[in-house]
Formats: sequence, structure tokens, C-alpha cells
Amino acid sequence: MIVLTADQRASRSDTDRVESARALLSPLAWLRPPDRTAGDELQAVTDDPAVAVDAALALLADGHWSVGLGVGSVETPLPAQTRAGRGRAFEAAREAVEAAKGTAVPLQVRGDDGAAAGRAEAILSVLGLIVGRRSREGQEVTALLNTGMSITAAAAELGVSRQAASQRAAAAGWSVEPAGRALAVELLAEADGAEAGR
Repeated sequence: MIVLTADQRASRSDTDRVESARALLSPLAWLRPPDRTAGDELQAVTDDPAVAVDAALALLADGHWSVGLGVGSVETPLPAQTRAGRGRAFEAAREAVEAAKGTAVPLQVRGDDGAAAGRAEAILSVLGLIVGRRSREGQEVTALLNTGMSITAAAAELGVSRQAASQRAAAAGWSVEPAGRALAVELLAEADGAEAGR
């Protein structure tokens, strides 16, 4: 299992962003959806590494979150509310989000297999650096491209020329994102599989 814990950065000097983050993440296929766990924090549970990768990168692109992914076992059955969950994945997510607060890319992955978690964290950090530096225009075009839309269709959707959309995608570093996401999913699955085998 994979638990995501996200803590709002600079929450004392900023507005509460938990509800907007919950709305951002709610379309994903969670086992337990994003739930406010403490004042400025949210938590969610999935068994799908692609969901965890999508959520982590969405929060990093948003720019207001420290993100921890915990890989490991959880007590089952899962409670109705995420915040009532228990198990090693929840503990690892807590450790990860605390460690993420002091890093250039505020994302960490923790699990009992530190090497596997570290490999997943490495590619997620690279992707986080890319998505965190995107302009609003870059975020718009890559969001469409990540749904499988062609650059021509994305340009039409945005009301810009194909050339402008291509330039935005290039500036946003989108050409490396699909392969990077696939690798992140594979490595997070490996970390989760390593945990399941313990």
C-alpha cells in the first residue's frame, strides 16, 4: 500500500489550501480519498503507484505542499476515514513528509526497503523539479498532453497556434515527462512489492 501525506508549506502566513488540494486530488482512484488529518495536512491511501505519482506531482506543481509517500503494510480493513488508518505505510508517510520539509524538492519516499524507496524518490524529485518550475501556460498545455491529447488538439483547446503550444510544451520539459512518470510508477511499484514481500 502507498499512503500520501501532504503538509501545506508556510500555512501560518497563507490561506488554508487543504480543500483546494482535496479537490485537485479527488478525481484519482483512491482506496481512501484525501482527508484532512490535522489543520493544514491531508492524507490518502492507494494501492496503485500511478495514482501516487500523479498525486505527488500535482501537489508539487501546485507549489504549496511538502509531500511524503509511505510504502508498506496497513491494518485492514481500512477505516472509512483515511485519518483513522494505521500501519507501517502511514508511519512511513509521516516520516517522509517531515523529511520533505527541508529539501529543495519537497518530496520524500519512505519504506522498510530504503534502497527501493530511494530509487522511487530520485525520479520523483527530478520530475518534481521539472513540474515545480513550469509557468502557468506550461502547466496548462502539459495537463492536456498528460491526458493523451495531441499537441494539435491541445493548441485548439487553449486557443493558441500549434507552434505556440509546442513551444510551451518544450519550455515546460514535457518531452521527458511521460517516460519519467512511467519510471516513477515502476520504481514505486518495486518499492511497494519489496514491502509486500517482507
